[in-house]
Amino acid sequence: MTERAAESAAGPVSVMLLGGGDRSRELALAFQRLGAEVIAVDRYAGAPAHGVADRTAVITMTDAEALTALIDEQKPRYVVADGGSVATDALLAVAERDDVEVFPTPRSTRLSLDGEGLRKLAADELGLPTAPFWFAGSVTALAAVAQHAGFPLVVKPVAAAPGEGESVLLRSEDVEPAWERAVAGGALSLQRVIAETVVDVDFEVTLLTVRTVGPAGPAVHFCEPIGHHQPDGDTLESWQPQQLSPAALDAAKSIAARIVNSLGGRGVFAVELLVRGDEVYFSDVRPRPGDSGLVTLRSQRLSEFELHARAILGLPVDTIMISPGACEIGYAPDGAGDRDGDGEGAPVRLVLADALAVAESDVRLFPHTTHADAPSWRTVSTATAQDPIVARDRARRVATALRRLG
Repeated sequence: MTERAAESAAGPVSVMLLGGGDRSRELALAFQRLGAEVIAVDRYAGAPAHGVADRTAVITMTDAEALTALIDEQKPRYVVADGGSVATDALLAVAERDDVEVFPTPRSTRLSLDGEGLRKLAADELGLPTAPFWFAGSVTALAAVAQHAGFPLVVKPVAAAPGEGESVLLRSEDVEPAWERAVAGGALSLQRVIAETVVDVDFEVTLLTVRTVGPAGPAVHFCEPIGHHQPDGDTLESWQPQQLSPAALDAAKSIAARIVNSLGGRGVFAVELLVRGDEVYFSDVRPRPGDSGLVTLRSQRLSEFELHARAILGLPVDTIMISPGACEIGYAPDGAGDRDGDGEGAPVRLVLADALAVAESDVRLFPHTTHADAPSWRTVSTATAQDPIVARDRARRVATALRRLG
C-alpha cells in the first residue's frame, strides 16, 4: 500500500495551521475542500480561522515547549506555519520526525524573520542581483552607512512585514528618526536595520512561485507576474498580469527559481522583485501566500491559497490565469473594533449594491480584530476585465463604494 493510500485508509489527513488570521482562514478552507481536517492555532481565542477549523487551540506559538506539546497531543500529518511568530527551534525538532512534515521548512521560516540572513543568502551565496545594501546595529553605524552610501536611502527593520517601520533618508537629520521608526516597527526587537540604495525602477512585482516535489523530483511553477502599489498603510492595490519584457520575465523566473529551490519545501512563495527595463533585482521572499496575491481569487483558476494547499498535500497544481484581474485591499485601522453593520457609515446593503453594480466585480467584507500580528483585512475589492488597466479601474470603483461603510 502506498503512503498516500495508507493515509486515505486511516481517515482524513490532518493539517495544523500555526496562525489564525484572515489569510489562515482562507488557507483552512482550501485544505478542507481537499478533504483535510484543519487544526487552527493562534495566541487568542476566536481568531478568524477558528471560525472554520475542525479543531482549535490557543497557545503562545513562540513557546517551544507549548508548541511541541500541542503537536504531540494533536498528531497532525502536516504543520503549516502561516506567520513568522512561531518557535522555530520546536519546528526544527519536529521536522526531524518521520510522522509529520513542516511547511515552510524551518529554515525558510527562520529566514523570513531574518532579513539580514536572507539578503546574504540571495546576494552572497546565490549571486542574485539586488540593490546595494548595508546593515547597521546602532544610530552611529547607520549614520556612517549614510555618509558612505549617500542619499537617498531606504531604511527598514531586518524583520518586518513589507513597509513596516520603513523610512527614506534624504539628509543627515533623517538618520535618528529613521532608526527609531525601524527598531520600533519590526516584527522582533532585533535592534538592527537594513539600509538600501534607492533604485530607480519602473515597477515592483510579486512572482508567485509554486514549488512541488513529484516522482521526477522538485519542480517550480510560475503564476503571471502581479504588479502592486501601496500608496499608504491603509490600502494595497494589485493587478495581474503586470507586463514584463521577455528578457525581464526570464530573469524574474530565474531569480525566483533559484531562491525558492534554495529554501526548499513545497508550497507557494511570494517572490518580490524590482524591475527596470530588462533588469530585475531581488527584493524579498515570503514562503507563503501574500496580500498582493489576493488578486488570484478572481484572476486564476486556482487561487494562491488553493495552490499552497495542493502543493503541501503533494497534489497536482496549475497556475492558469483565466482573466486579467485587479484587487484593492482596505486594511483595518489600528484599534478598530468589529463591524456589525449598525455603526456609522452608509447601510451595508446599499453600499454593496453600488459596489457590485461595477461590471465583473466581487467583494469580501471582514469583521476585523485588534489581535492580529499582521494588518487585518477590512475589505477586499476584486474585478476582472479583458485588460488589466480596465480591471484596476473597476476594482478602484468598487473600493471607493465600500469606503462609504465608514
